[in-house]
Amino acid sequence: LGVLLEPFPARSEPLVELIYQKRSLARGPRIVAIGGGTGLSTLLRGLKESTSNITAVVTVADDGGSSGMLRQELGLPPVGDLRNCIAALADAEPAMTRLLQYRFPKEEAGSGVSGHAFGNLLIAALSAIEGDFEEGVRQSNRVLAVRGRVLPVAPVALTLHAELADGRSLEGQSVIARARGIRRVWITPSDVSASEEAIAAIGEAELIVLGPGSLYTSLLPSLLVPRIRAALEEAAGLRVYVANVATQLGETEGYSLAEHLAALHAHGVGGLIDVVVANDNTRARTPAAYASSPVMTDVGTDGSDTRVVFGDVVDDDNAHHHDPQKLAGLLLRVLEERSTPRTPQVARTA
Repeated sequence: LGVLLEPFPARSEPLVELIYQKRSLARGPRIVAIGGGTGLSTLLRGLKESTSNITAVVTVADDGGSSGMLRQELGLPPVGDLRNCIAALADAEPAMTRLLQYRFPKEEAGSGVSGHAFGNLLIAALSAIEGDFEEGVRQSNRVLAVRGRVLPVAPVALTLHAELADGRSLEGQSVIARARGIRRVWITPSDVSASEEAIAAIGEAELIVLGPGSLYTSLLPSLLVPRIRAALEEAAGLRVYVANVATQLGETEGYSLAEHLAALHAHGVGGLIDVVVANDNTRARTPAAYASSPVMTDVGTDGSDTRVVFGDVVDDDNAHHHDPQKLAGLLLRVLEERSTPRTPQVARTA
């Protein structure tokens, strides 16, 4: 399998330039990015241009779509977010990356691959071959020549639970994502172990990025893993929360930046944040298909040591998403400025 799938990047650049680029990226900062969904993979596409020392720590709480089917049929932790992050960091030829993201058409019931993403099946197959989920993900990293590495936050699937303001309880990421009035979320098993590689990477990182991504259904499930939270508490690296640029229908409908931060504090992880990065460009175009609005930046100083940095990090053509290059650039500038004494403040970038 390795011989058949070993990537041979199709590049036109001279070999000397490729070697220089590889060495330059290897000298880049050590960065850990935690979360899931579209937000995390968007961030990774920007960061990979500046460093190959990237570790993506990805949620395993998804239970919908192709991931949900594989989870139910094979007992495999969800792989969709892992696939998206691997595709974002892949240094393989474009055809291989397109293959990873290819989704088989939904057919009549009975078609074994109907609705599945090829990359999900690849990770499932490699996990079966290796007899171990985490090793299957490692092999997927190698096959796609990932610039950095992509790790599951835990070796087993997590189940997400939520309590709503009206007292109802919900179970399952796909159900909770559509809910309004979420009071709190929690995961089971509550004492789940964490990826040892992820713990080590957090301890060695210069920059630890939390988000962007769905607040309750992508970010918090990873931060609620006990050993991940403990590692973040002990981390020497700069811990940055990237606020979403837009609200999400259901779980964060109508949320301001302050309400996002309040939710993190309510779940005991707000104190793990040194810097908040938030968007201040509300002129970007919002596609009609998205029932969302820009996240209102209503945060100032609150007496904590958290620094808030505002900047233009939104995709000009889609106000629902971050721009990979803008976001990565601002995060790297924030890291460079770390030597500045931290005091409660609000900063705005040009």
